[in-house]
Amino acid sequence: MYYIVYSLLYLVSLLPLRVLYIISDGLYLIVYRLLGYRRKVVLENLEMVFPEKTPAERKKIARKFYHNFIDSIIESLKMVSASDAYIQKRVGGNWEVLSQLHKTGRSCQIHLGHTFNWEWANLAGAKIMPYTFLGVYMPIKNRIFDRLFRKLRAKSGSVLIPATDMRKAMLPWRSRQYCIGLVADQAPANPEKSFWLNFFGKPTAFVTGPETGARAGNIPVVFANIEKPRRGYYKVVFTLAEEQPGSVERGELTLRYARYLENVIRQQPDMWLWSHRRWKRPWKEEYKALWIE
Repeated sequence: MYYIVYSLLYLVSLLPLRVLYIISDGLYLIVYRLLGYRRKVVLENLEMVFPEKTPAERKKIARKFYHNFIDSIIESLKMVSASDAYIQKRVGGNWEVLSQLHKTGRSCQIHLGHTFNWEWANLAGAKIMPYTFLGVYMPIKNRIFDRLFRKLRAKSGSVLIPATDMRKAMLPWRSRQYCIGLVADQAPANPEKSFWLNFFGKPTAFVTGPETGARAGNIPVVFANIEKPRRGYYKVVFTLAEEQPGSVERGELTLRYARYLENVIRQQPDMWLWSHRRWKRPWKEEYKALWIE
């Protein structure tokens, strides 16, 4: 069954991107207008983050978000047949930030958020950066699509690390130089083992893993953001966040990342994954010891 699905997707992916975007526009009408996929979640999130904006302004952001969201799905489909050169032509970035770190002989962590299109950024980065790139992924329940996405994400040389068993998967890399990409804005599974801070003015749980790993190994941390100059083209912007994480206090890196992400979202709100249930973990007084702000 996998080969049938892969073959069909491969044939569709051969269509020019301009044709695939026509399909994307049609899907937008179905997903947003007709089905209203997570529209309530998106609008509630936008209202919480941007209370100063009018309902019309928030709806405009929502519409642009859905266009970017569906474009990212279509662009992921294009990955099935796209060459490395094709992706690199469409994804730029200040890769020299990583090259300079690589020359020091140290590994590094990249902390980024759910900004579009992280799938293309992964393919481009794995081929361009001098590091061996480790991409952390969450296994998909559907075996066919899990196998498909693992194949696509590794096609440019990325080494995939399952988020469900990171400790074991990282053992071979303890004495080797690498760069690991961590989507650090996901909602933690366990709010009792999280960092808590105000994110857009609301108590929010953040995963502790990225900071804990960086501080324990004194691994330099780079923040990353993805910009979209125009449809079908992206730019990855890297910012060196901390060269000596082992010297900063507990919670400091996570707090810096949260403030960085707030700024990124305010600058380009339609590029963030608003359908993500980011604030599903309610604050409780018993978490007081986990507050880092």
